[in-house]
Amino acid sequence: MAAQAKPAIEVFGLRAGYAIGGVQREVFPAFSAVAGEAELVALLGRNGRGKSTLLRTIIGIQPPLGGAVHILGKDIRSYPLRTLATLVSYVSTDNVKVGNLKVFDLVSLGRHPHTGWFGVLSQKDRDVVMQSLAMVGMENYAWRNIGCLSDGERQRVMVARALAQDTPAIVLDEPTAFLDLPNRYEVILLLKQLAQEQRRAILFSTHDLSVALKVADRVWVMGDGEFHQGAPQALMLSNVFDKLLQNTRLTVDHATGEVRVK
Repeated sequence: MAAQAKPAIEVFGLRAGYAIGGVQREVFPAFSAVAGEAELVALLGRNGRGKSTLLRTIIGIQPPLGGAVHILGKDIRSYPLRTLATLVSYVSTDNVKVGNLKVFDLVSLGRHPHTGWFGVLSQKDRDVVMQSLAMVGMENYAWRNIGCLSDGERQRVMVARALAQDTPAIVLDEPTAFLDLPNRYEVILLLKQLAQEQRRAILFSTHDLSVALKVADRVWVMGDGEFHQGAPQALMLSNVFDKLLQNTRLTVDHATGEVRVK
């Protein structure tokens, strides 16, 4: 974990869920957590725990049922939407399929919060788009159609779009969901590199426990009504991951961090 990393994302007593017909449906009990500057933070939890709901709440798409989310020390509800879009960017779990759109054009959408009402790209905006593509190794694909890319290449482009938004915090919902094993590691290692070199707080949800344990600086775990956060090694010693895999045929090798069949 980065030493004395300044908080970029802070969660205080957050209750995430839905209010339907005046009735609140809480998907997870209230908890507090932090993601620091230059940290790669993995969010883990079984299906149905509310990881996507939590991420949408953190970026302000979905209002909290209680508690607060702070970005750079201020409640997100105090920011105008346009300002909030310059502080946190989001990559959803959706598999983007827009065959006639060029890579450059898709990444340039990340500049929208900076371009004014007419969305006209300045030379600076164009430079930022190309720099963002270069950061993910996709600068030579700028004028290709999105539909011609592999899943791994497409995911790198989506990360580039978030980088072009030029925010201190980036949130990704299962960025490796559609990828094979080598590309999963490539994308997560890329996020780790970007967190360190660009000093950004990067929070991503994943089901890949082995990858998270080996690469993340900090882990958030949504367990069975319990929330845990900390360095992977510390949570390993506290048997947090053993509880996460309870009632399954899987176990975590505490020496290697590998998930194995019992």
